[in-house]
Amino acid sequence: MKTLLLTWWTGYIWSHCAVAALEVGYDIVILDNLSNSDSDVIQKIEQIAGSSSLSNGRIEKSSWIKFYQWDIRNSADLEKVFSENKIDTVLHFAGLKAVWESCDKPFMYYENNVEWTLRLTESMEKHGVKNIVFSSSATVYDPSALSPLREDSPTWNTSNPYGTSKFIIENILRDLATHQWLKVANLRYFNPIGAHSSGLIGENPRDIPNNLLPYIMKVASWELSQLKVFGDDYETVDGTWVRDYIHVEDLAAWHIAALEWLENNKTQWIFETFNLWTWTGSSVMEMIEITEEVTGTALPYTVSNRRPWDIATAYCNPEKALKILAWKTTKTIQESITDSWNYIEKQKS
Repeated sequence: MKTLLLTWWTGYIWSHCAVAALEVGYDIVILDNLSNSDSDVIQKIEQIAGSSSLSNGRIEKSSWIKFYQWDIRNSADLEKVFSENKIDTVLHFAGLKAVWESCDKPFMYYENNVEWTLRLTESMEKHGVKNIVFSSSATVYDPSALSPLREDSPTWNTSNPYGTSKFIIENILRDLATHQWLKVANLRYFNPIGAHSSGLIGENPRDIPNNLLPYIMKVASWELSQLKVFGDDYETVDGTWVRDYIHVEDLAAWHIAALEWLENNKTQWIFETFNLWTWTGSSVMEMIEITEEVTGTALPYTVSNRRPWDIATAYCNPEKALKILAWKTTKTIQESITDSWNYIEKQKS
């Protein structure tokens, strides 16, 4: 039985990856300081995996999930995690991720995101763990790069400190792959949306959300009075910016495909980048309209000025991932929004 270490797993994307990993037979070790999440998600993950036909009901208690509530920057904590477990592959998600906050607090983003990765990879080297799947971002791409973005599109001129921190980490991991024989699957994605089809786990930030769909959901459920649309004068289909969205369950499946590809690859060292998107983009207004159809609710909104870090259009070409990882997305934007709404509604019951 192979064991995965997931860093900062109890958040939105990472909890779905935990479910996907359990369902295909991995044991899981989790390291999370719970700074933006709750430990009760463990029971929800076990409930999903235990009832899944894929898992054959293998999850009955926490014996396949070991949880450490520690800080990844603490070398002593990391040493204990690696010493007590035989880790085969690391899924590295730990990091601060709000673009607007990174512009306001850049030093916090450089320190946390880069330092977390340095401490983690030092422990991996000490304990002979060679495989790592890194959660990167499309914010590493140059804002002037034309969509659909490819893995070889320009990345040296990022538009915000969050993207810069991811770009720095990518280069650190590339160096470690070349000089320390690390095997790295570097996954770039932009806007994961949706929720697990069970409705048990999903995205529902405590405060005003940083991302569009959670913001829309809070307006649709009357938690917030209206949506703020940042700019309607872009050169797009309706003047609002366009982004590529991917259902979080599809994204989790991509991670499993990437880690299995790493483990089966006999090359001594690897650094390979993959775009994980859907090859199409949706505008802010299109997302609002689809949500209104799904929820049956008219969404009040106001238009304000553009934000300095926003660009008009960003979506990718995922052809490389389709070819090498042999997997593709399965869920539409409407299905993603429907699953998000079902999750929000279930939280009320």
